[in-house]
Amino acid sequence: MLRDNFNDLYYLIVVARERSFTRAAAKLGVSQSALSHAIRGLEERLDVRLLTRTTRSVAPTEAGERLINSISPRFDDIESELLALTDIRQRVAGNIRLTLGEHALQSTVWPALQPFLQAYPDVNVEMTIDNSLTDIVTGRYDAGIRLGEQVAKDMVAVRIGPDWRMVVVGSPAYFARHGKPQTPHDLQNHNCINMRMPTLGGLYAWEFAKNGQDLRVRVEGQLIFNNLPPRISAAISGMGLAFVPEDTVEQAVAEGALEKVLEDWCEPFPGYYLYYPSRRQHTAAFAQLIEALRYTA
Repeated sequence: MLRDNFNDLYYLIVVARERSFTRAAAKLGVSQSALSHAIRGLEERLDVRLLTRTTRSVAPTEAGERLINSISPRFDDIESELLALTDIRQRVAGNIRLTLGEHALQSTVWPALQPFLQAYPDVNVEMTIDNSLTDIVTGRYDAGIRLGEQVAKDMVAVRIGPDWRMVVVGSPAYFARHGKPQTPHDLQNHNCINMRMPTLGGLYAWEFAKNGQDLRVRVEGQLIFNNLPPRISAAISGMGLAFVPEDTVEQAVAEGALEKVLEDWCEPFPGYYLYYPSRRQHTAAFAQLIEALRYTA
């Protein structure tokens, strides 16, 4: 019953403030007869007279005054909260939660995020570094950042980075002892530094492509890590071969600490995408973040 009265209660407040059905109807955008009918229905349901009507004025009864004084502040609070929500959507401020992998953060997100945060000091960004395929809806994230091939088809995806590739690297000392692989199959005879997949728990199969031929090679070795930096450090130390994003070892290669092999089997693929479940009702802060991260070739 109470739920059915909400509109009529608001009509009562406006009539009492305007002291006129005519002015109240104009303000509410309803006909005078509809407004009168709504107030009369409210009085019948409550079984109490709320307004005193004369040919010249309208005034609350004692019961009506008591009711209006009680509910009017609550309606004002609701209206203020709704206006505040609108302000949040229009003002570049608020909190944004992202889930992403460590390489995506360093290579793609962080360079664009620093100037974004400086431009919008009222925006707070929380980032969870997680290499698994997190469900952003159940995790209550605003968006996730993953490779394009990992984004579910029902998500809205925005490309935020260029193509890149994985490369096989090893130290000069390692190659001096064990030689260099000539094909991906040769890796099965080398000490390879493996990566544990966080989502399924298995070891990552190294993926190669050449002239339209795709190849997955399961390698073995003494070391297994679940993140990137230790794999690079172990390769530099001569502990084995690592399969890593090319940009993460450019400096080590330039300095001679690492060498790349099998480059003709390491083809580029589409880079990172920001993804989220809906195009509707973005805050201004999230909309600006999308534009800050959007990739333009």
